[in-house]
Amino acid sequence: MVEHDALSATRDAYDDVAPTYAQMFRDTLRDRPLDRAILAAFAEVVRENGNGRVADVGCGPGYVTAHLHELGLAAFGLDASPAMIELARQAYPDLRFDVGSMAALDIADGVLGGVLSRWSIIHTPPRELPAILTEFHRVLAPEGSLLIGFSASEGPSHPTQGFDHTVAPAYRWWPDHLAAMLRECGLEEVARMVREPQPTDPRQFQEVHLLARKA
Repeated sequence: MVEHDALSATRDAYDDVAPTYAQMFRDTLRDRPLDRAILAAFAEVVRENGNGRVADVGCGPGYVTAHLHELGLAAFGLDASPAMIELARQAYPDLRFDVGSMAALDIADGVLGGVLSRWSIIHTPPRELPAILTEFHRVLAPEGSLLIGFSASEGPSHPTQGFDHTVAPAYRWWPDHLAAMLRECGLEEVARMVREPQPTDPRQFQEVHLLARKA
């Protein structure tokens, strides 16, 4: 019940702020060359394996899904917020966007070349995260890739930490801890990018991208 309430509360919160959120973050990638670089590397790895079908899980208003499409991937977006999905469909009518939950993806086993989870896990209660990572593993084809982005906790003695988020309660993870969780789900880390906080960042957290492959 707690997890269900957390999902419902997060979905409703993002429904309420969807237009403002879409406007604020529309050009985020323009000012983040390192983020563009890791997304480009992810796209190249996925294409090399011959299966360019990628789910952008927690896609929000769809701008990253569209960027993946520009990188040559057959990308589609999923989000729990119907308002976000509606905005994504309006902005990118030629792409596919569906309402859905990370905990129960409406995707067949082993059909995706890649899964992108860019800050979509931050509102997940920690004890529910392994089930979501298992879902990512389930839908990936053999040798399929996962790129997962999140904020880092303060250190190995704090593997998970809650933090104040403008929209909904959120959590941070120590990168080594999350990498170990991925291994337990059959996803092996192959690369890591850590972005140090900039003076203008509202939250002074490290931002982490882990690239993992289905064993």
